[in-house]
Amino acid sequence: MTRNAISLFSSSGVGDLGLKANGIETVIGCELLEERMGLFHSNYPKAKCFQGDIWTLKNEIIDHYKENYAGEPFLILATPPCQGMSSNGMGKMLSDYRKGIRPKMDERNRLMIPALDIINALRPEWVIIENVANMANTFIEDENGELVNLIAYIKQKLGSDYCGEPAVIDAADYGVPQHRKRLIFVLSRNANAKKTLQNGGRLIPHFTHSDEDTLFTRRWVTLREAIGGLPALRAEKGKNSVAGYDGLHRVPLLDEKKLFWVDNTKEGDSAFNNQCVNPQCGYQKNRIHGASQNTDGINQAHTDTPLYCEKCGALLPRPWVEDAKTGEKRLMKGFVSAYRRMKWDEPASTLTQNFQYACSDKKLHPSQSRVLSLYEGLVLQSIADYDYSFCVDGKMCSDGLIRDTIGESVPPRVIDLICAHIIKISS
Repeated sequence: MTRNAISLFSSSGVGDLGLKANGIETVIGCELLEERMGLFHSNYPKAKCFQGDIWTLKNEIIDHYKENYAGEPFLILATPPCQGMSSNGMGKMLSDYRKGIRPKMDERNRLMIPALDIINALRPEWVIIENVANMANTFIEDENGELVNLIAYIKQKLGSDYCGEPAVIDAADYGVPQHRKRLIFVLSRNANAKKTLQNGGRLIPHFTHSDEDTLFTRRWVTLREAIGGLPALRAEKGKNSVAGYDGLHRVPLLDEKKLFWVDNTKEGDSAFNNQCVNPQCGYQKNRIHGASQNTDGINQAHTDTPLYCEKCGALLPRPWVEDAKTGEKRLMKGFVSAYRRMKWDEPASTLTQNFQYACSDKKLHPSQSRVLSLYEGLVLQSIADYDYSFCVDGKMCSDGLIRDTIGESVPPRVIDLICAHIIKISS
């Protein structure tokens, strides 16, 4: 049985790996950015690629499918950009709107409008929408300039033919060695899907993993299990890669002072909490870093955290900045999530496009003085479990594109399990 799919906001096509694993062929991809589309085309050479703005391309996508394929698509996968989907200031925005004050809107949040036009025109049997958890709290201006909740708008536009409810899931609950909370919205006009919901079932699969072993789940996959056996690296020249191993298992260098901070950071802790390393002192009760809310309710890092040992006066291995003229050092501004090591026996924290920056939230290796390698990012995002190439026209793409692809993608294992589940329902 042929099952065709259309991928909207395809990025580099990582989510489509989950479709491919279940015999679903992505026949159309649409992506704004040329370099992402290049990677997508390299991995799905038979797919028709539409690179550009979905607002201007939607009719071409609809026409191409109708002209080249009989019947409706089995599935449309839509993973719109998430940068604009934030609940920050949502209360004020709604209040201003009700007062007649035009709120400032992020136009990226409206990209679901042309996507829904495509869905309504082609009537796929299944729709999978994936985004950040805050999508549930996102408001957009509809075609009439009215402010509407995005989830409610999706339901209204698709009508009663489609059933389904959004769910916020953690990728770690599906065997991905990483905590990554996402909103998954599976909708269907399949008769079996409607019966499944009527009988108390779900259109997304049940969890396979949890924080402990149970009769129904296995324990989360930890960093130790996922990457603990890989060759050791250090963010120092000559030690930041391993000859004869996967070429992506390499890390950016850290300068001498950052290595000083990181070398003295304990597993699970932040360099902002490092204690005295003066061998004649070794005082371990210097005040640690923290944050608290100010009178406006804004979370702010403390400014009185010591940079010098409160007992002997020695410089602490805590992140500092130095005045270019005077050489005076002061504690770097930042929260305790910065320059923080992850824990071996837990899943990784969420990988973002900044996962190779030591100052990013909880991105330091649990025990080695470095950030995660690109290869480790592929493992923790479950991309390494699938056949995927970062070569375009025979040339390896840039580290930045690989890093961005990892950080912005949906773990393909999650889409894989969802597709296996909906195929079972459809049968």
